[in-house]
Amino acid sequence: MNDRYSRQILFPGIGKEGQEKMGRKHVLLIGAGALGSGNAEVLARAGVGKITIIDRDYVEASNLQRQQLYTEEDVAERLPKAAAAKKRLTAINSDIEIIAIIGDATPEVLREKIVGVDVIIDATDNFETRMAINDVSQKYSIPWIYGACVGSFGMSFSIIPGKTPCFNCLVRTVPLQGMTCDTGGIISPAVQMVIAHQTAEAMKILAEDWGAIRTSFVSFDLWRNQYTSMKMSKAKFSGCLSCGENRTYPYLESENMTKTTVLCGRDTVQIRPSTTGEISLEQLAGQLSVLGYIVKGNPYLLSVEMGKERMVIFKDGRALIHGTKDLTHAKTVYQRILG
Repeated sequence: MNDRYSRQILFPGIGKEGQEKMGRKHVLLIGAGALGSGNAEVLARAGVGKITIIDRDYVEASNLQRQQLYTEEDVAERLPKAAAAKKRLTAINSDIEIIAIIGDATPEVLREKIVGVDVIIDATDNFETRMAINDVSQKYSIPWIYGACVGSFGMSFSIIPGKTPCFNCLVRTVPLQGMTCDTGGIISPAVQMVIAHQTAEAMKILAEDWGAIRTSFVSFDLWRNQYTSMKMSKAKFSGCLSCGENRTYPYLESENMTKTTVLCGRDTVQIRPSTTGEISLEQLAGQLSVLGYIVKGNPYLLSVEMGKERMVIFKDGRALIHGTKDLTHAKTVYQRILG
């Protein structure tokens, strides 16, 4: 092992043995936005052997204020965040393996990608995906680390199957559903604080220092100088369908995942097709250009301008309809373009 991780190895909580363990471990990162890009960079620099990133979006100018992996060039090229993250992380540490998945973290995808994973990090922006992460974590006994932030406020909790309350238990005690950047903007220091909590917990798990894992639920408000740590042992619910005595893992059922979603903090609706399979972006671009649409693209997506609205289409048939929060209207636009 070279000098790259020498300062980390000197830290007693990791040492040479812990560093070697981290180098053999696999992290599944859900989301590559503010929390995701920060988590990914810290863990890549720390020498985690394999990082799989799942994200459905692409880089926009408004991301640059807090999403530390991305550049103005990524914005100009409209690169998917997962692809842009892989490019940057590989430049940071070429010794580790980075897998980029451009798409939704659906139950099917989570079940497929969970194989061989040592810890899941939540960096998503919606409640539905977190519930699916929670169920796949409980079903396959994989720890996951919850994190969320909005404004100057943030929170984090480490969920260890069989030991801590699960996320489904947690929402019965702590009001988590209101966490959205739609409500009050966000400042970068709050993001960095959550990242610090998440990556520290991830490194404890990866180095197998189980006794050091924080068992409390942490929340803070950097602007109001508030910090709270709550014990959550009593939050565990025996009747929980995700981790209780008669668990059914309801959020791994595809019918419980919506096909249309209004994206956090944006006049944008995502639509997922009911069937899976790739489409030919090159062929579609030709067809739409003939019809008079302004079409731009890269190997990952097409951007189609339609008056005041713009539609971005990915290889898997997913589409982002910009300029509206109206689900019915978004579906109409989707049908008009993709049928």
